[in-house]
Amino acid sequence: MTWLDLPADHPFGITNLPYGVFSTAGSSPRVGVRIGDLVLDLAAAAEQAGMESYAVWAQGSLNPFLALGRPAWTSAREWLVEQLTNPAQRDAVEPHLVPLADVTMHLPVEVADYVDFYASEHHATNVGRLFRPDSEPLTPNWKHLPIGYHGRSGTVVVSGTDIVRPSGQRKAPTESEPSFGPSVRLDIEAELGFVVGGSSELGSPVSVADSDEHLFGVVLLNDWSARDLQAWEYVPLGPFLGKSFATSISPWVVTTDALRAARVPLPWQTDPAPLPYLAGEATDDGAGTAYGLDITYEVDWNGTVVSRPPYASMYWSPAQMLAHMTVNGATVRPGDLFGSGTISGPEKDQRGSFLELSWGGKEPVALDDGSERTFLEDGDTVVLRATAPGPDGTVIGLGECTGTIRPARTQTP
Repeated sequence: MTWLDLPADHPFGITNLPYGVFSTAGSSPRVGVRIGDLVLDLAAAAEQAGMESYAVWAQGSLNPFLALGRPAWTSAREWLVEQLTNPAQRDAVEPHLVPLADVTMHLPVEVADYVDFYASEHHATNVGRLFRPDSEPLTPNWKHLPIGYHGRSGTVVVSGTDIVRPSGQRKAPTESEPSFGPSVRLDIEAELGFVVGGSSELGSPVSVADSDEHLFGVVLLNDWSARDLQAWEYVPLGPFLGKSFATSISPWVVTTDALRAARVPLPWQTDPAPLPYLAGEATDDGAGTAYGLDITYEVDWNGTVVSRPPYASMYWSPAQMLAHMTVNGATVRPGDLFGSGTISGPEKDQRGSFLELSWGGKEPVALDDGSERTFLEDGDTVVLRATAPGPDGTVIGLGECTGTIRPARTQTP
């Protein structure tokens, strides 16, 4: 138990300890850890304790800490638990605790490379039925490999950043020629983002079994999507301007260590069986090295919870995604980020995109204020929230990822 006066069920208790980058009035951004509704200034606390490593936490991103690798991450967590549970440390640590209300949160990592996957069978099936009603919903390769695309790292933004409606080319099926203008089918995708640390050598894949050496933690991720731009541009090379205008992530990176109790077996992949490099191995906890995660989401649209997607239903695991991403010899480096793809469950109220919830715009979604929506309108606010089970009945909070839609700035090309 921590010496802080926290309720046992606080989602940011001693079993969580997520990392983020914060600043206070007149100060530079630096690394902190959330405990309850306080932020521990890590650089200040570590410097006072005589730790030379304090310098990595005095930086404006987590990247220098991510570069140190798994042994350093484990040692840091053990030190944090000691500082926050041993009453003898209270007098030294307490001066470096800052009320959450007094801080500004920043993008927690300087994103190196960004990849987005398509790992939910339910989402892929729904989209296939919408886009290819006369064909099989899943493409022939879908159950053989985690499908993904390379996104734009420079437009990953922290939660709370306004999202300007994108403009671009779009062409409805009933139109003979494309037109240019603001997207009229602006959507969300509720995802889980994985923050990568350490590095690998060019030409050396990261195996499923070794993926935990690089999977530092998770963030909530909203892959904003302009469906009309996407539909016109994505053949033959895939998503581009319909996705690259903004991707929001939550400010707190919840470590994979904090999510150990949330590991669950995958739904499982037996028909067809994955190729050996994706198969994974058995582990004592029963989840395997290619594990899933029991994380429950809420999608809030203007104050109405419209969906509760379950991450445990995902077909491909984070370890398999990382293994596939590097099997050709591609490197990983500190600050790499990859998204799970839209999280959707088998039920209608578990769909993680408005494309699915409104079934392509044909079934409006009713909000508590009496209005109806199919896709996002200017002024709409979307909030993603999520929790996971922690050890001994505790709850691990993943916080919130929020964004508000602002009008397009470009009306003509």
